[in-house]
Amino acid sequence: MELIVTALELGLISSLTVLALFLSYSMLNVCDLSTDGCFTLGAATGAAVALSGHPFLALPAAMGAGVLSGLVTAVLQTFMGVPSLLAGIVVNTGLYSVNIAIMGNSSLLNLNRTSTVFTHMRSVLDGTILSGQYRLLIIVATVLVVFVLLTVFLRTRLGLAIRATGDNGAMVRTSSINPAITTITGLCIANSFTALSGCMLAMYQRSANVTIGSGMVTIALASLLIGNAFFSRTRSITAKALGAVIGAFVFRLVYTVALRFNMPAYMLKLVSSVIVVVAISAPYLRDRFPEFVRRYRHGRRADV
Repeated sequence: MELIVTALELGLISSLTVLALFLSYSMLNVCDLSTDGCFTLGAATGAAVALSGHPFLALPAAMGAGVLSGLVTAVLQTFMGVPSLLAGIVVNTGLYSVNIAIMGNSSLLNLNRTSTVFTHMRSVLDGTILSGQYRLLIIVATVLVVFVLLTVFLRTRLGLAIRATGDNGAMVRTSSINPAITTITGLCIANSFTALSGCMLAMYQRSANVTIGSGMVTIALASLLIGNAFFSRTRSITAKALGAVIGAFVFRLVYTVALRFNMPAYMLKLVSSVIVVVAISAPYLRDRFPEFVRRYRHGRRADV
């Protein structure tokens, strides 16, 4: 049970990044490779603000930093002609130096003796029946707020314009919609979610280091693809966003089980890569399976 709760907590934290990728990749059709750096940016900013004595201000501060990261990435794409993949790589590389600067020229910030939103909730719930689940309550509440805001936003006029930009950019240009504005808005919101996810993880594990976001884009992509498998036949935005959250939990559960079997830490990146390959290829192999069976049976008859 403890294993499942841990996987649920970490999965829900990473689901914020998955929802960000759901917006940028699935809705806006932009592959943002600045995710790793933006995740670390949120963790570094949130940890620095918490260390200054403002744990609740750490969350909006991290999101604000994520907005700035998304703004830079979007401006490079829309106004400077940099391809989206290269823009993400450039921003991700630059954020390494920015994150070190935010952390005071250090690669690690320790929050063991610092008040966070989790320690505050623990003191509030002390002596109640929910005192043992204070971390899960905060994480669920945060994810629920982001989930509702995102699904409602995607049904607004601006949200529909973002979805239209991802579906058919040429059509959007002929409809008096500026794709640059929709791209900037979408990436700013997505990166704010990613930074919030990093901030939550830093306060959850009571530390932030410069490599905390390493591999997050792979984890988020795998989780998103896993979630799509649950709701592949629906066009509902709410269902697809819910699938992203479920996918994050499933991925983290597999990850946690791998750790439970004493798998070496250096093998976990390989596990992430394998999960991504399986998530991507599974729908293709499922569709091609009847053809494989027909070819096999035809070959058997020919041999006879």
